[in-house]
Amino acid sequence: MVVKATAGKRNKRLKRELYRLQASPSYRLGTHLTNAIKKPWMAILLPITLPLLMFRIGLELIGKIAPPKIDFLPISKDKVDNNTIMMFPTNGVGFGHFTRLLALARRYKTFNPDINIIFFTTMPTLHLLIPYEFPAHHVSGRKKFKNMNSNSWNSLIEEELTLALDFHNPGMFIFDGAFPYRGMLRAIQSRKMQKTWVRRGTFKKSSSIPVDSIEHFDLIIRPEDSVPLSNDEINHDVELMKCSPIVMLEQDEMYSRDDARRRLMLPQNARVVYVQLGAGEINDINSEVRITVESLIKYQDVHVVIGESMIGDRLNILLDRVHIIRDYPNSMYFRAFDASVQAGGYNSYHEVSNFGLPTLFFPNMSTGMDDQHARCNVSVQEGWGLVLINRNKKTIDNSVNELINKIGLIYEKKQTTKMDKLIIDLSERLSKQSQDKNEEEE
Repeated sequence: MVVKATAGKRNKRLKRELYRLQASPSYRLGTHLTNAIKKPWMAILLPITLPLLMFRIGLELIGKIAPPKIDFLPISKDKVDNNTIMMFPTNGVGFGHFTRLLALARRYKTFNPDINIIFFTTMPTLHLLIPYEFPAHHVSGRKKFKNMNSNSWNSLIEEELTLALDFHNPGMFIFDGAFPYRGMLRAIQSRKMQKTWVRRGTFKKSSSIPVDSIEHFDLIIRPEDSVPLSNDEINHDVELMKCSPIVMLEQDEMYSRDDARRRLMLPQNARVVYVQLGAGEINDINSEVRITVESLIKYQDVHVVIGESMIGDRLNILLDRVHIIRDYPNSMYFRAFDASVQAGGYNSYHEVSNFGLPTLFFPNMSTGMDDQHARCNVSVQEGWGLVLINRNKKTIDNSVNELINKIGLIYEKKQTTKMDKLIIDLSERLSKQSQDKNEEEE
């Protein structure tokens, strides 16, 4: 029996490899030339047909048209476990994708303690899953491998993810990332499971996302932003569900002010400002983060806490009243802070917005699809934020002074993340899938 199962898995792997070969540009171009040799009348048309095929393959590679479908890949007949969910967060510049799915997993586990949640991720910080006892499969991002091209890496993803799916047979697969990997799509395409994509923003018509990628999913979950989303979107038939911004912690999960300050070794009577800018070297005296920190510590009762990325280099700072925190999620310490200075990224914005922390924003004006300026301006309209676009020593000093004057004038918000509806809907989908399966067997 074991030998038969092993042989079956080997056959599946060989079929996947055959599929990748037959779908590859080199195989298709070679086949086209070989057919022209076999049929001389086709050779006459080669000056036309070969450039057309090359043009088509080029469009496929940049995602403008779908690659050809090869139908010999079998539909998986394995029974899915509707009490198991596999989550695949990618690793972006920061923790956005990982944080959203971990927040979702934590809430789901609270709603249904018996649910089995498995992570499959390219994120290197797997130790952050240990407190919640979520097991994980990990594949490093392509750039971590020396001289590995995208085709080879996608083959690796396909094989590793296929093995994980074969072993766990999840009833639902949830992906969070801006761009779906081709290897991932090949691994999930023949699976009888709910396929969900958590994705911020719309699929703009100018997007480089492969046109057939969206069709691999049954549901798209779209966390909302502080500003309305664009209506300029690719037409698709996949069901869309909107939800409130997903953040990691509820307010009742944060440390009290006294406890947070004791853990960070901060004076109880000081004014404390949290700085999380991400870009710039703290030891470069001309960098925005250095200018900002020096502007803040001009106030003798102000202490500064700098958020250090867990996937970035360690900081070396020799400034009085400046502290470093390298933890996750840093929002657990928010009650220790009187104000903050942040970039305008999605997660950072909604974490401080959810808490109501007076914040000075330095939006990145060169992010393309992400309009940080518009997002952060909402904080100004709501009265708890400041936005600085043109940044130099003088403007930063002025804005820091305005931020310090806001301390004590804004009170902590009392609100929740409103994730219950999302969790209930996902749970109902799994239940319905289980009922449909039972009816088919009867």
